[in-house]
Amino acid sequence: MKFVTNKVGREIPEELNGKKLIPFTGAGKGPYTKRKYAPRIRKTNPGETKLIKSLRKAIKKGELSDGGTISFHHHFRNGDFLLNMVCEEVAKMGLKDIRLVPSSIQPVNKEILPYLEQGIITEISCGTSGVIADAISRGKMERALTIRSHGGRARSIENGDVEIDIAFIAAPTADSYGNINGVLGKYACGSLGYAFPDAHFANYVVAVTNILVPFPNNPISISQDQVDLVVELDKPIGDPKGIVSTTLRVTRDPKGLKIARSCIDVIKASGLLKDGFSFQSGAGGTTLAATYFLKDYMKAKGIKGSFGMGGATEALVKMLEEGLFEAILDVQTFDTVAVKSLRDNPRHIEIGGSQYANPLTSGCAVNLLDSVILGATEIDTNFNVNTSTESDGRIMHGMGGHQDTAEGAKLTIIAVPLLRGRIPIIVDKVVSVNSPGENIDVVITERGIAVNPESKFYDELSKVKDLGLKTIEELKKEAEKLIGGKPTKPEFTDRIVAMIEYREGSVLDVIYQIKE
Repeated sequence: MKFVTNKVGREIPEELNGKKLIPFTGAGKGPYTKRKYAPRIRKTNPGETKLIKSLRKAIKKGELSDGGTISFHHHFRNGDFLLNMVCEEVAKMGLKDIRLVPSSIQPVNKEILPYLEQGIITEISCGTSGVIADAISRGKMERALTIRSHGGRARSIENGDVEIDIAFIAAPTADSYGNINGVLGKYACGSLGYAFPDAHFANYVVAVTNILVPFPNNPISISQDQVDLVVELDKPIGDPKGIVSTTLRVTRDPKGLKIARSCIDVIKASGLLKDGFSFQSGAGGTTLAATYFLKDYMKAKGIKGSFGMGGATEALVKMLEEGLFEAILDVQTFDTVAVKSLRDNPRHIEIGGSQYANPLTSGCAVNLLDSVILGATEIDTNFNVNTSTESDGRIMHGMGGHQDTAEGAKLTIIAVPLLRGRIPIIVDKVVSVNSPGENIDVVITERGIAVNPESKFYDELSKVKDLGLKTIEELKKEAEKLIGGKPTKPEFTDRIVAMIEYREGSVLDVIYQIKE
């Protein structure tokens, strides 16, 4: 196997999973495709029904065969049941060598593990967590995992890198002709935005629902002209309680609160926090706290922002309702308050994965962000960020829209503690690279703030004496001093179990099987 060194210093194989790889050469450098992929044409004739009551019949009508590709969305997050149900049916039908292209694998999807071990599922393309991620780290899947950002996933579907045979879309409500939304009924999960590319570009689209409503279902998130079948099931397709994770709680930890306040101090010092300000943050405890601190500051100063975006939370909804933002752009809804807001407030706007972050469009929303606050599992002294692997080398997380927003926003902030337990977050070299350092402006810890010397905000922020600025190397050394030395590096075999794509399709890094 031949390797090429990419721009972030990672050795990338020339080929993997039967595909020639293009090493990352820098943000915005490509590769580019000149045409979008076109799915096959389907037709529903007058008088024909789309409504059935069997997943097996849907799989047969979609003509799934060995080696086929199926997709799902994760708007139920850890309450998603449909992926498990479809994979179980695929296994019972004796199909094998199936490729999964969900928008995420959650811990609840642990039920598909036997299918990886039996060769029924041989490849997955998405961010992955829980038991499935751990199994892939240990070499339990035949082909390498492909980790893509949310924008990268949309791009890969639209340009034909991924051809979906059947897209299964969990629909909280649907009518018999295939108009669906995620905001009505007892299974409401909010935005269905990550399923939009699948509905547009899959060769066959199946909406699966527990609640059938009279035609026409309204509002319409995904419309009848994109849906081939509607499967009505008695067994629940998901649990909306699963969209709320334990991370969706504002931190009370003094270190986290200090980091959150520092995030707002940096945004203020950048000069961006003024009328028309646009913003996105994650859904972790520290970033949620930062959102509330931002709310208080904007309210006190009479600042009215343009839009808040991302995974919509109660914190963003409160800012919208208090007139601090003109709109919320919602590609994924993170709690029940935000679900109700999306349903009831016309200024809370559902957007698709491509509109959100696909770099190969006429303009995605991340390009309009003034600032984003993100997390990380590791950061190195070149400001490269790891979100997928833990310090022991195991794959434990996806990356969501991390690299999308990091490139798109004017000011990208990484908010992390200096240590997690006894594990330093700032290291010489991250285990794997998800976002290149060229897109990161500031790293904020409870023990100091490091500004990337390559950032366009470096000179401006360096003038602000009370920010407590340090170099990234000083923060790394401080962490090592606290634990009494350098952290132990994980050991790997020579087998590649995953690759990390950059949002435009080049390869940032590969991940090797952990040595046990």
